[in-house]
Amino acid sequence: MHHPIDPNDLDRDLERAAALLRGADRVAVLTGAGVSAESGVPTFRDAGGLWEGHRVEDVATPEAFARDPVLVWRFYNLRRAGLRTVRPNPGHHALAALEERLGSERFALITQNVDGLHRAAGSRNVLEVHGSIARVRCTGCRRVEDRPDEELGERPKCPACGGLLRPDVVWFNEMLPEDVWEQAVTAARQCRCFLVVGTSAVVYPAAGLVGLARAGGARVIEVNLTATPVSERVDIGLYGPSGQILPRLVEKAKS
Repeated sequence: MHHPIDPNDLDRDLERAAALLRGADRVAVLTGAGVSAESGVPTFRDAGGLWEGHRVEDVATPEAFARDPVLVWRFYNLRRAGLRTVRPNPGHHALAALEERLGSERFALITQNVDGLHRAAGSRNVLEVHGSIARVRCTGCRRVEDRPDEELGERPKCPACGGLLRPDVVWFNEMLPEDVWEQAVTAARQCRCFLVVGTSAVVYPAAGLVGLARAGGARVIEVNLTATPVSERVDIGLYGPSGQILPRLVEKAKS
């Protein structure tokens, strides 16, 4: 059930949020699975504790890959194939337009999503803290390559050293990429306005970015279908589909 929305309250809150956004010389955004769900990308976990129909332990941990790389690659090849027909939605495009207006040096998009839809929409300063399903990483020489549209097979090998390739994503029980995470922390600390979009922001360390932004003096705007555990820590909550709210917010922030 969605959060009941009063159109008058939403209009008022959109005006307030647009004023905060308009007055910010630096903006950072944290996005999660809710943004991509509106493009038809399945969210990672459903209510039954499964990850797109599979147990997390079977397909999304280093231990699973060591135990059965063929199963893991079957799962990820299905995901890769599914993403070829998915397109960015108006929420993705609105964030790209906001970056275009501010300039990439004053805007950072921190995403927990691995689907590449923000880049496809035209966003440039994208910090993929959980990696990208379009990239592969060699388990031998650590070489990373973009291989977005290729059929990789069930045991793809590195062209440089012959080592087994793996998806360049962060699995459960793995650390976030240090360089990308440091950039995300810097962006959160330096921004004047921080948007939390399509995520409950309860999974750490990404959830800690909200506190870092607030500690640095930023105003926080949440855009989610419903109120979430992070709602009590934000200045303004905008509740409804991000694909509808973000275009309105970005348009209002122009004037």
